[in-house]
Amino acid sequence: MRRVITTLAILLVVVVAGMTALVLLVNPNDFRTYMVQQVEQRSGYQLDVSGDLRWHVWPQLSILAGRMSLTAPGASQPMVTAENMRLDVNLWPLLSHQLSVSQVMLKNAVIRATPDSAAQKISGSPVGPSDAEPVSSTSKGWSFDIGKLRLADSLLIWQQAGGEEYNFRNLNLSLDQDASKNATIELATRLSRNQRNISVNLKGQMNVAQYPHRLVGQVDEMDYTLDGANLPPQGIKGALSGQGEWNADKQQFSLQKVQLTANDSTLDGSAEGRLTLPQQLNLSLHATTLNLDNLMASAPASDNSTAQHASVTRTPVIAEPRSRENADSPLNLMDLTLNLNADNSVWRGLTLSNLQIDASNQEGLMTLNKLQGRMGDGHFSIPGSVDIRQPVTQVALQPEIENIAIAPLLKALELPESLQGTVSLKGELSGAGLSVAEAKQNWQGEAELEATNLQLAQLNLQQMVRRAVARVSNRVTNDEPDDQGIQQLSGRISLNQGKISLPDLQGGSSRLAVQTKGSVDMVNQQLDVTINMMLRGWQGDDKLAGVLNNQTIPLRMYGGWNNLQYSLPVDDVVRQQLQSEAKSRLNEWLDRQQPAKKP
Repeated sequence: MRRVITTLAILLVVVVAGMTALVLLVNPNDFRTYMVQQVEQRSGYQLDVSGDLRWHVWPQLSILAGRMSLTAPGASQPMVTAENMRLDVNLWPLLSHQLSVSQVMLKNAVIRATPDSAAQKISGSPVGPSDAEPVSSTSKGWSFDIGKLRLADSLLIWQQAGGEEYNFRNLNLSLDQDASKNATIELATRLSRNQRNISVNLKGQMNVAQYPHRLVGQVDEMDYTLDGANLPPQGIKGALSGQGEWNADKQQFSLQKVQLTANDSTLDGSAEGRLTLPQQLNLSLHATTLNLDNLMASAPASDNSTAQHASVTRTPVIAEPRSRENADSPLNLMDLTLNLNADNSVWRGLTLSNLQIDASNQEGLMTLNKLQGRMGDGHFSIPGSVDIRQPVTQVALQPEIENIAIAPLLKALELPESLQGTVSLKGELSGAGLSVAEAKQNWQGEAELEATNLQLAQLNLQQMVRRAVARVSNRVTNDEPDDQGIQQLSGRISLNQGKISLPDLQGGSSRLAVQTKGSVDMVNQQLDVTINMMLRGWQGDDKLAGVLNNQTIPLRMYGGWNNLQYSLPVDDVVRQQLQSEAKSRLNEWLDRQQPAKKP
């Protein structure tokens, strides 16, 4: 045992002595010219290293450098600048007069992927094929090999030609590649723009054998967090995985086998697109669950919203969401196609199934070729177009709904849930704005409507008429059972700047005929609607019963939603009948009192 320890100690002393001698005898500044030449020969880029190079022995034999920059041929700005650079070198190749760099680490680096930092073609130079491999030069005496790259606390500036600039801050990157150019990547960064923040943590693999022309890889795990203006108070959190390919020559990408979660929504599918203007994106997605209320800032508050949002910290006043402007929308610079199928989805509290969306966008003009699905036992289809090319969004829709429950629909549209039943509708709508509030205020259109099994909340029309008649006269009764509301009501309605006009809706049931007209003002939350009812089944006094069985009795509802007034003038109808009957009997009595004419 003592011999083993002695042997190890001798080896340690030899290694330390060798490294010390190497550090003393080899000047790292001798590598400067070699590194600059090798970088320029292999890539054409110009490497500039400021200050003296110095050794760093522990825990890894390294060369430390000060400020460095890497500039593409003809570029006006360097592609990479860094305050500090560390080159971890392998010891044994260095002993045989070879420089083998195992890892390059840059701290506080600035990476520019902008038109100013891109390589510029020399005027008159020949143009090779876009898929040609870069020419590699064989070095003599020295070799240059990098297996690992580390970026710490860095900044990536990305900008397309003619596009806006994006700054990816707090960039931390770890890239390890093997002899086959297969790289393992870990990346973390943050992007802030338009009062929105996105943080990304990514782990994946990539093949860089054809870099910079082509990259192929897969994302094993990417966690992201998105919060800020015009987003839900709790933000959007989720994960992404899939396989991808990037073609730098054509600026095209494709993603396959995508698995995406966003809050409580789960999607899978594929995507492909192009980054050059106009940008292009084609999405084909399938959602098992899609909760749009958890992904939109404008979603209505749920019943348990107080408990859910109790832990949400209110943002400072200076960070309050600003009003949305169409000029900020990326859709103005993009051609988009979207095919989405959702098994189960939620929108403004409505539970939808089999949602299908087939939509396209051409630089701000969106066309809804298909927007359809099921809600309970009903079906809806809302094709149309949305134009955001101007400051004010313009909407044109052709809604068609069939057998949709009315009460949940009223709640989703932030209207009083005072009506129950089902509705079918077919019409055309257009106007300015896309939110529910803008639709209620600025849209206009017409539709054919048919409603079934209608019931007014806390109102029984037949009971109201019977009680009103009983207060005026006890000569007639109506013992027919209630028909549970209005079985059917149909007609044409119109919408204009928040005011719904009901010119003539007709329907009823076997014992109740109904004709409705009036208006509903959604902006001022007022209504003035008259329901003309004809209730059958009166018995008792034959003349009065006959009048009531064929007499229209108007029920007028008017005023504000929170202070609704009613008018049911049954007594006028009965009083008029009694007056007519009294006058008729008086005339008969007067006729009998007149003396008979002599022959």
